[in-house]
Amino acid sequence: MADLGQRLHFPATARNREPITEILQQWLPNGGTILEIASGSGEHAVAFQQKFSHLRWQASDPDPQHRDSINAWIRYTEQSSTMPQALDIDVAQQPWPLPKDVQLCLSAIVCINLLHISSKNCTEALLQQAAEQLPPKAPLMIYGPFKQNGAHTSPSNESFDSSLRERNPKWGVRDIEWIKSLITTLPLILMECISMPANNQMLILIHE
Repeated sequence: MADLGQRLHFPATARNREPITEILQQWLPNGGTILEIASGSGEHAVAFQQKFSHLRWQASDPDPQHRDSINAWIRYTEQSSTMPQALDIDVAQQPWPLPKDVQLCLSAIVCINLLHISSKNCTEALLQQAAEQLPPKAPLMIYGPFKQNGAHTSPSNESFDSSLRERNPKWGVRDIEWIKSLITTLPLILMECISMPANNQMLILIHE
């Protein structure tokens, strides 16, 4: 691959982009700002902004190198005039420092491949802030591997979970039942758990 400069390339983004796009098409609103939490390299963000040009895709990441990559991808795809620069948001640091224009126009939150490589308090904060920041009927969409009723959905996911916990004891594949328990006191409803390729799932939560 040619020198990417500040642009990072995460191979998984190319593999799961189309399946994720298909679900986004079904659930994203017709207008407003979509806040992506933990945007990583920014490859998803610029692709989704191109695909959903009627929306404003707001990427974010706490890692300065990732934000540099996101902004470099925005420039590379010639979307600087339509797509905002990446925000410095650490999901666990509440409340999120959202600019006023994002707060006023926020219509959905998207989070891809974060929960299993972060501590449990990050999941708790994501749900709490979605409950506080999203307007009624707006979706929170969470993509990644999940357990169901305490069981892994495949042997590969079980092995993946073990490897994650070896790298960091605070990491690991989260259980959908645990997420359900977290939202019992929040104005969020788990509408769908959609099976995705490679033993992943997309959780669709709606603000009441």
